[in-house]
Amino acid sequence: MERQKKQKTYTPKEALIKAAAYCAYQERTQQEVRTKLYTYGLEPDDVEEIIVRLGQEKMLDEERYAQAYVRGKYGLKKWGRRKIVQGLKAKGISDYCIKQGLKEIDYDVYEQNLLQLLEKKNATEKEKNPFARRQKLTYYLVSKGYESDLVQDALKKLE
Repeated sequence: MERQKKQKTYTPKEALIKAAAYCAYQERTQQEVRTKLYTYGLEPDDVEEIIVRLGQEKMLDEERYAQAYVRGKYGLKKWGRRKIVQGLKAKGISDYCIKQGLKEIDYDVYEQNLLQLLEKKNATEKEKNPFARRQKLTYYLVSKGYESDLVQDALKKLE
């Protein structure tokens, strides 16, 4: 017989303190915090009240979350705009916050990332047929979230 771990329930006051610590650790979306609060055995009204309170105290800010997400994904993982937007939408971020987050992207660095990824992939690609090779490189860059027109421009620069 499997034993289910009994979930500890918290009072709204205790939950607020735990949620504040959860938000202080790293940027969170409202949905992530909402999900966490429900695991504490709270009522929906209490959950929404805590989320509003965290927002008022600037512990929870989706615009700031979007900016941090964009900086991380485009700076470290070298993702393209399309993949970043998709990721933010999956996290339930509003279109306004997504637009604000995308302002973090420096176009020159973005283009450099694209060219670096292309050169790196081109160096490791084993395909000899030029058409198939170009297709594989295109597919790789589009899957990283880069726009098709930018990928085509980058491939022209490579040739």
